[in-house]
Amino acid sequence: MNQPRFSRRPDIGDKVSVSFEFFPPKNDEMEARLWDAVKRLEPLAPEFVSVTYGAGGSTRERTARTIGRILKDSRLTPAAHLTCVDASRAEIDKVIAEFSEMGVRRFVALRGDPAEGVGASYRPHRDGYANAAELVTALQGSGDFDISVAAYPEKHPESPDFATDIEMLKRKVDNGATRAITQFFFDNDLYERYVERARRAGIYIPILPGILPVHNFTQVANFSARCGAHVPAWLAERFDGLQGDPQTHALVASAVAAEQVMDLVERGVSDFHFYTMNRADLVFAICHMIGIRAPADKAAPAAAYAFRSSGNQAFDTYKAETLRRLEDEQRAFESFLQRLRDARDKAEFDQFMKDQGTAQAEAEQDDTPQSPQAKHA
Repeated sequence: MNQPRFSRRPDIGDKVSVSFEFFPPKNDEMEARLWDAVKRLEPLAPEFVSVTYGAGGSTRERTARTIGRILKDSRLTPAAHLTCVDASRAEIDKVIAEFSEMGVRRFVALRGDPAEGVGASYRPHRDGYANAAELVTALQGSGDFDISVAAYPEKHPESPDFATDIEMLKRKVDNGATRAITQFFFDNDLYERYVERARRAGIYIPILPGILPVHNFTQVANFSARCGAHVPAWLAERFDGLQGDPQTHALVASAVAAEQVMDLVERGVSDFHFYTMNRADLVFAICHMIGIRAPADKAAPAAAYAFRSSGNQAFDTYKAETLRRLEDEQRAFESFLQRLRDARDKAEFDQFMKDQGTAQAEAEQDDTPQSPQAKHA
């Protein structure tokens, strides 16, 4: 009998850890979406959650406010992004001290993109830290911090070659970096080759793959072109023709991300960093696939008993209905995942996605028709 694939072992969730990236919201609507995502993903107990920091501190106040709320209103461990762009050493040191006073003990140290955006020429501040390696040194001298840095499986767009790119990573590690988090990628072979290069160079810190679920393929493709991330032809084909079909797009995005993560698990990867884009559903589904579950999910019978014995009839009824709905959703989702696993070649996959679209269309015929604006909101 063949041994089961590692990614299908029942104890896989005990051997894998995850972390998530969020960005500070710009308005009330985006803030509500962010906190919906935080609360949805919090029960999965990630190793940490990082919060981005705009060029030159353009989102510093919003970043600090977001981190402050995470510290106050959740059990999550935040990691503050910090960049070198458009700031003096004194200004950056002040930010480090402010975050430290808030209780932040984790940082993601980055050179950062120019204020003009990805692709523009980078110019170090005259009195600032020139690069992430210098920023790591500053953090090391400011406290006992856990420091993550960036890594580039396809090399940084400004690096002339991989040797130069790996040398910069080694400088960051030698200066005190704890782990590296990669830029998103879609070809796992590129990640594996990059890790091999790093190991040959004497770099032994964890190198977490950065996973980006494709919520909008057009936007991802455009951003990838600017930051030097390759979009394989097969990936473009998967999303071809789905610009006006958000339901099927979401199904394909889930399948693509799940395929990538499960393949990395089979290759021995045990730590993943998800770029959530402040959206929880796809990330939650992928975590479910690799065995990352909320404690309540593992103790449903006990939880149900607690609900029944609360003494509040309305409360008990609501909780019982909620449990039944969640159980139905879990069974449906597990059936969906099993079909994904069984779709072993492209023809089977295409037929599967076609069936999903047909089923969705038939279901919508029974619902009240929606306007295009409402459907795509």
